Amino acid sequence: MNTINNWKNTQGVIRQMKFGKAVVKCRVVILILSLALLVPSVLGMIFTRVNYDMLNYLPQDLDTVKGQRYMLEDFNKGAFSFLIFENADDKMMKEASEKIKEVDHVATVLNFSDIADGAIPKELLPDKIYDAFNSGDESLMAVFFDTSSSSDETMNAIAQIRTICGEECLVSGISAMVTDLRDLCEREEAIYVAIAVLLAVAAMMLFMDNWIIPFVFLASIGMSILINLGSNIFLGEISYITKALSAVLQLAVTMDYSIFLWSSYNEQKQKYTDNKEAMAKAIQETVTSVIGSSVTTVAGFIALCFMTFTLGRDLGIVMAKGVILGVLGCVTILPSFILVLDKPLTKAMHRSLIPKTKKLASGLVKIFPVFLILFASLAFPAYYGYSSANNEVYYDISRSLPKDMANVVANTKLKEEFGMSNTHMVLVNSNLSQKEVREMSEKFEQADGIKFALGLDSVVGSMIPEEMLPDSVKEIFKSDRWQMVILSSEYATATPEMKEQVKELNKIIKQYDQNGLLVGEAACTNDLINITSVDFATVNIISIAAIFVIIMIVEKSLTLPLILVSVIELAIFINLGLPHYMGESLPFIAPICISTIQLGATVDYAILMTTRYKRERHLGNDKKTSVITALETSIPSIVVSAMGLFAATVGVAIYSDVDMIGSLCALMARGAIISMFCVILFLPAMFMLFDRVIGATTIGFKPKKSID
Repeated sequence: MNTINNWKNTQGVIRQMKFGKAVVKCRVVILILSLALLVPSVLGMIFTRVNYDMLNYLPQDLDTVKGQRYMLEDFNKGAFSFLIFENADDKMMKEASEKIKEVDHVATVLNFSDIADGAIPKELLPDKIYDAFNSGDESLMAVFFDTSSSSDETMNAIAQIRTICGEECLVSGISAMVTDLRDLCEREEAIYVAIAVLLAVAAMMLFMDNWIIPFVFLASIGMSILINLGSNIFLGEISYITKALSAVLQLAVTMDYSIFLWSSYNEQKQKYTDNKEAMAKAIQETVTSVIGSSVTTVAGFIALCFMTFTLGRDLGIVMAKGVILGVLGCVTILPSFILVLDKPLTKAMHRSLIPKTKKLASGLVKIFPVFLILFASLAFPAYYGYSSANNEVYYDISRSLPKDMANVVANTKLKEEFGMSNTHMVLVNSNLSQKEVREMSEKFEQADGIKFALGLDSVVGSMIPEEMLPDSVKEIFKSDRWQMVILSSEYATATPEMKEQVKELNKIIKQYDQNGLLVGEAACTNDLINITSVDFATVNIISIAAIFVIIMIVEKSLTLPLILVSVIELAIFINLGLPHYMGESLPFIAPICISTIQLGATVDYAILMTTRYKRERHLGNDKKTSVITALETSIPSIVVSAMGLFAATVGVAIYSDVDMIGSLCALMARGAIISMFCVILFLPAMFMLFDRVIGATTIGFKPKKSID
């Protein structure tokens, strides 16, 4: 059996060596082809649509999502916005209404004058109709679009309406929010990348042994990033979160692979006089080590694809693809660059600023019981904070936006002047009698937090025949299949009060129509809350299980996966638990993404140290010597890797005006540092404590026996 295994290993080494020699031989061709690929990649990146509406990633079979689809199909109305005018009389409102109706994809414009439309005396209209559209000097206009909330057509229409109405008009609603978010992200995205690049270069220049190599790394990784972003065109579209973070994340998590290749190349140059032979050998070693390491990172991102909320799949696919392309670039593009620039790189060598770590390693191992006690002491409060923080996340997307954003100002004005924080659309069967609809509307208005219910029956009232209404008004509220009631709510999205209100409204709807639907941002967000709570548990289980199995296969052990995952999970608990103790609330997507990203990206630190520890024990060294050697040799790589991830994300966290992006980057930056300390302090202590158990449950752990 040993002979067969040795033969298989030898064959693998030969294949990897052949690959390395092929890369070295074709280095110029590789660079030319890589540069040529940038042209279609840039075009693909430009033409990949970006989705700025988080609610678009809800499952299509939800009633709320179906309701939005029916709104578009039956009423030709997708997006919806309230326009707030100040000191505007009926004539001004009428003129503005006529101009807005001419904007492409505006389906319906509705204000007090439109309802009256000259056909009904204003005195006969119910008071609540007037109150719904007027408050002091402020007047409202409702605008319906024939496209979805986050479509490019709707966002362009919002921009045109703002141009037509000027600064006197504020535009509220999710479509206006999406429009403002798009404009903000387009301004900031290039700055995110620039900050990440500058800080990553600074970190590498400090901690590495060459002044030029950081720029070579960035050139190689940058090409892989562009190819990854360009290939997204095959997905049709990506979310703004994915677009904003993918370049920064890919830079952060694939930098390790470049560092490993460079270190291996310098090591091989001491053994080979020909730098091409040294590079071929370095590629061989990098392929062996980096593929095993990258699999855990890919597994972490793939776990996100199992979310019902498909934003996870969006981010997971793009980032898994980015890691794979990063590995390919590391063993093809980067070696080609290094060989072409070998002379200037040789001249730019300098001493690494990381000091020798032997004394530190010996000191840490000597007091390992202290770290075991610290690990046990941190476990409960870290997990408690982590569990509590998961229950304290916020789902209202507007909370992640700057307070001076135009849409946020408009929503604040709408709430203060009209007492409206949300708008629901109720769809019920068009065959319901006028009496039933009136009863249902009365029950809606009796529900806590509902300001008014506006439907065809509300407009008709008891004194006006339905036939007197203009067709433009009737078409708003009734189709062949459905009739619609608009509800105004005082409650904000994703609050406990709104949760109860949605529950009560759905109960009322089902009393009159079992197939009736509640549609709108608040109802969709309520579904989002229910879905992501399940998604969080699912993704955690899948990511932990996948990485456990990968470590078990790579390390050929039953106990090492438990130890490694436990150490990184503690780091995750500390990272995600701190917001609870600091009184902070995270955006809902942060815990789901960070728990898998931090596990996948930083478990490599633990694998690196474990592999060296196993090798030392296999060579016959005693437990303490093996742990000290593993810690001493691993600290520099772990520190450089963690600081690279920290540097690439901390600047974006500080700069970003979008809390959804800033929070994710802040957690990644902090998580890298916490994982670094957990691995350096706790993992050696675990090896010291469980050495005998590890030896009994790990293949290839015991010293080699000589074979005669």
